[in-house]
Amino acid sequence: MAFRTMLRTAARRVQVRYYADAAKGDEMALTFAAGNKVFYDKQVVKQIDVPSFSGSFGILPKHVPTLAVLRPGVVTVHDNDGKQTKIFVSSGTVTVNDDSSVQVLAEEAHPLESLDRGAAQEALNKAQSELNSAANEKAKAEAAIAVEVAEEIVKAATA
Repeated sequence: MAFRTMLRTAARRVQVRYYADAAKGDEMALTFAAGNKVFYDKQVVKQIDVPSFSGSFGILPKHVPTLAVLRPGVVTVHDNDGKQTKIFVSSGTVTVNDDSSVQVLAEEAHPLESLDRGAAQEALNKAQSELNSAANEKAKAEAAIAVEVAEEIVKAATA
C-alpha cells in the first residue's frame, strides 16, 4: 500500500508541466528558418502565432515548453515595436524551449506579399485535377496534401 502511494506521488511529479525559466525576463528569442531563407536568427520578439495540427496558438515569453507540427498556414510574428510579419509555411515544426527561445523550422516559407493569388489558384486547380485522376492510394495521398497546401496558399494570398 505504501509502495503504491509512493508510485502515485512520483507519477504526479513527472506529469507536472513547468513554465519557461524566468531568467531571461520577458524576452523571447525567435529563430525562424526554411530551406529557402532564414527569416529570424535569435531575434527578440513579442509574440508568435502559429498554425498547428492541434490548433492555432500564440506563443508569448515564458510559454510552456512545447513541440508541435506546423500545418500549412500563416505564421504571424509580432515584433517588439508593434510591427507584424506574416509568413506562409507549408509544413514544419515549432519548438518552445524552457529558456523562452522558439524555433520555427519550415519545409518552405514565403512572406505573404510574395504570394501570387493567380498562380496559387492555378496550382490549386492542378492539384484538384491530380487528386481526381489519381490511380493509386499513394498518388491520392500526395495529391490530397498538394490540395491542402494550395488551398491555404490561396487563403493567405487573398488575406
